Amino acid sequence: MTYRLMCRPLQTLLAGIGLLLAGYLHAETWRFAVIGDTPYNEYERRELPRMLDDIAAENPSFIVHAGDFKEGKAVCSDELFIERRMLFDTSSVPLLYVPGDNEWTDCRRLPAGHFDPVERLQKLRETFFATPRSLGSKTLPVERQAGAYPEHLRWRLGPVLFVSLNVPGPDNNYGLGQAPSDEFLARNPVLIDWLRQGFATARREHAAGMVIVMQANPGFRHHAAGLTHAGFRALLEVLSSESLAFPGQVLLVHGDTHWQRIDHPLRDPSSHLPIANFTRLETFGYPLMGWVKVIVDDEHPRLFRFEVHPYRRR
Repeated sequence: MTYRLMCRPLQTLLAGIGLLLAGYLHAETWRFAVIGDTPYNEYERRELPRMLDDIAAENPSFIVHAGDFKEGKAVCSDELFIERRMLFDTSSVPLLYVPGDNEWTDCRRLPAGHFDPVERLQKLRETFFATPRSLGSKTLPVERQAGAYPEHLRWRLGPVLFVSLNVPGPDNNYGLGQAPSDEFLARNPVLIDWLRQGFATARREHAAGMVIVMQANPGFRHHAAGLTHAGFRALLEVLSSESLAFPGQVLLVHGDTHWQRIDHPLRDPSSHLPIANFTRLETFGYPLMGWVKVIVDDEHPRLFRFEVHPYRRR
């Protein structure tokens, strides 16, 4: 009897420790990093490898680059594309890249070399999307959309599905006139279908969240005011309807307007209130270098947590 009485407190303590350890073992977090709109000049080109090392020291599963790996007036040459591919491959963690307007749609401009944008996009595909794997010295496998758009990717991290889209700023290559460009008419339905497929896959797999990566800022403020740009109308309508129907959290990562921010700009078309499960993360951009760590925590109410890291020159 005395032995049992003496052991009960110890048994209770051990049971409590066991439950605590079980909780720690069950809890799990995942991390990835977000950059974009860099490098734009020689300084950023020189410093980017150091920033990639800083990111790697935080042990993310991968880095997402949301497009624009050069400034708009830099010539869109094969040599520059190859140099940027080699730069990205120096990353010691996998790096996922989406095309930006500076790399293809803006290449039609005279200072950028007066190229055919569609031809430059094809060169990007050959240089950065030739195989179903990420960039970096260590790569990870990805799924590619079947057909002519291998830059549309899909991959996973823990309970989250990732989808990348070729949506360049500032107008999704809609064109300057009233009528949309032929390139837009061909690509936009394909990327909308890839986005819908992504949400369907996330629902089927019971994913806790979905991350969408693209370059363009689609103009949420104008959309909320009923002034949606034609190049983004279908995309924003699908983002709204699919986010409202999705039981998990949705994170949109984009660059383009060089204003690092994290907010909730997408509004429910019926109530005009922010869609609660939709978050926008815009990357740092020239003239400010920096990166954002995204922490995925399936026990946190909002799933995604953020740490903002302005880059400081060593």
